[in-house]
Amino acid sequence: MSDPNEHQEKAAENQQKPDSTQAQTASGDQFLGGLEEEISAAAKQNADGEGFANPLEALAAENSKQEAEITDLKDRLLRSAAEMENLRRRTQKDIADARSFSISNFARDLLGVADNLLRAMEAVPQESREDEGIKTLLEGVGMTERELGNTLEKHGVKKLDPKGEKFDPNFHQAMFEVQNPEVPNNTVMEVVQAGYVIGERVLRPAMVGVAKGGPKRTAQTEASEA
Repeated sequence: MSDPNEHQEKAAENQQKPDSTQAQTASGDQFLGGLEEEISAAAKQNADGEGFANPLEALAAENSKQEAEITDLKDRLLRSAAEMENLRRRTQKDIADARSFSISNFARDLLGVADNLLRAMEAVPQESREDEGIKTLLEGVGMTERELGNTLEKHGVKKLDPKGEKFDPNFHQAMFEVQNPEVPNNTVMEVVQAGYVIGERVLRPAMVGVAKGGPKRTAQTEASEA
């Protein structure tokens, strides 16, 4: 037979132990209650002081705010990328210009040498050109002048000889006018001194004489010249 006192002691122990199921339920309720309080507090803080009765509205407001921030960051990123691309293009252009125009000053100084070679050949009288010694000298000077021109052109320096072309103030300098009713106005009639360009930059404009008194230039005239 079992001892009655033993049964009474066990019953007392069971009464003293808490119900684990009830404890877990109470703990879950406390967690949910605390979560709702945190959501409500965050919604109030992120909505410029305006509270939300429904936690879902608070989450929606927070989501909208984050989406706006993401959109702003995307715009800034795109602007930064565009600025970097523009900077890269400008840098490449500056490098290309530096390579193309680095010899501009040197080439400009050499133009005087080319002019003097031409003047030397033009200064020889026609009757003296039949002399074998003078003829040989002129051939040597001519070869030197042509070689200098080829070297300049090899480095991007081109000679302007615009006789018969339309006068262009960007590349030509008018020294005088020539009355000629048969030639369209602003036609280059004579080149006093050749010009030179490097790329699209003028090293020296061509000094020219321009026709005056003729018919006006038409699109057809310019097309035929081109």
